[in-house]
Amino acid sequence: MMPKTINEVAEVLARGGTAVYPTETVYGIGASVFIPEAVDRVFEIKGRARKMPLSVAVASFEMIEQVASIDERDMPLLRKMLPGPITVLVERNPDLPDPVTAGSPLVGIRFPDHPMALELIGMTGPITSTSANLSGNPPPASLEELDPKIAEKVDIVLDGGRSRFARPSTLVDLAARKVIREGAGMDRARELLG
Repeated sequence: MMPKTINEVAEVLARGGTAVYPTETVYGIGASVFIPEAVDRVFEIKGRARKMPLSVAVASFEMIEQVASIDERDMPLLRKMLPGPITVLVERNPDLPDPVTAGSPLVGIRFPDHPMALELIGMTGPITSTSANLSGNPPPASLEELDPKIAEKVDIVLDGGRSRFARPSTLVDLAARKVIREGAGMDRARELLG
């Protein structure tokens, strides 16, 4: 199987396809958040309950505005946390399709600190950020750890080597200024939240 280029993966996502892609935490399943059928496929591939929201990966602070409504007062803290292995729960932008957030008024924003992920998302716009595993199973930190069932179901796979942290991101509720899920980047998150 020929290694896939970022351009090829971006084309697949633009057409409403799904991809496994690398980040600094674990591998994720990506689909355009603005193509509802593609988002649906992500839930199907993972066997994830549709009442469980998906986080959204972005490649810039400008891109965050397409999917979230950030209070200006929160921007300085956000700029200290991101990019990096932290998912930040913030108010969603009303334009973001409901299936992504499972109807929640909040959305988890992930701004990965990974060159391949950033290049890909820079080309495609915001994509889903959910680990590339069947729900309940451990997330893969490399393609060797990727479940063959996931590999079969997605349209394309992008190899970025082994993930630097090899564990999921820390989840922070920005409004409440608290850590909801511990993971990679936790010490940094706690330090910044004071």
